[in-house]
Amino acid sequence: MRITKLGHSCVRLERAGAALVIDPGGFSEADAAVGADAVAITHEHPDHLDLDRLRAAAAAKPGLEVYTHAGIAERLGELREAGARVHTVDHGATVTAAGFDVHVYGERHAVIHPDIPVVTNIGFRVSDSERALFHPGDALTVPEDPVDTLMLPVQAPWSKVSEVIDYLREVRPAAALAVHDGLLNENGAGVYAANLERLVPQVDYRRVQPGTVDAI
Repeated sequence: MRITKLGHSCVRLERAGAALVIDPGGFSEADAAVGADAVAITHEHPDHLDLDRLRAAAAAKPGLEVYTHAGIAERLGELREAGARVHTVDHGATVTAAGFDVHVYGERHAVIHPDIPVVTNIGFRVSDSERALFHPGDALTVPEDPVDTLMLPVQAPWSKVSEVIDYLREVRPAAALAVHDGLLNENGAGVYAANLERLVPQVDYRRVQPGTVDAI
């Protein structure tokens, strides 16, 4: 499995010439999903879902497969008309996407504030014969099955560093790659890294620049 970190919370996973892109949102590169065989979307917030990026992906790959929950799927009629195949998935679903085995976990976005409605959020556990990783979207969902690599949302309006540390301890991956870091400057990223490396030393935590391949 080849991992490329893209902007903010977007990653590209490749194997055997096929590619799965998770959460090509407005903080990721404009061509983040171009060339993907499949796209997975965790939830509707614009830093995870951007229609222009999906349109570009559908134009570049006839028959693009899109996996997301029902609330988003019903809004993607334009992509269906363009030839994309949109699949509705929810907690417990298992599918094959771009040659990967994908298991869906989670149901709700983390609470930002009691006055802000909670939207649906699903996470994707993606595996091949050698490795499994988990992208939780905007939640601290703990998958039932073990993961080797966790896409760790390090900073968000809905989280604090103690929760991120406890989440990493609970999932217990061998490695963690920082995602949801688009609002951090280098000073803030350094503070998060220092705390994670000191308090969860058994996990190989890394934050890399967009475009970095095989970061973990």
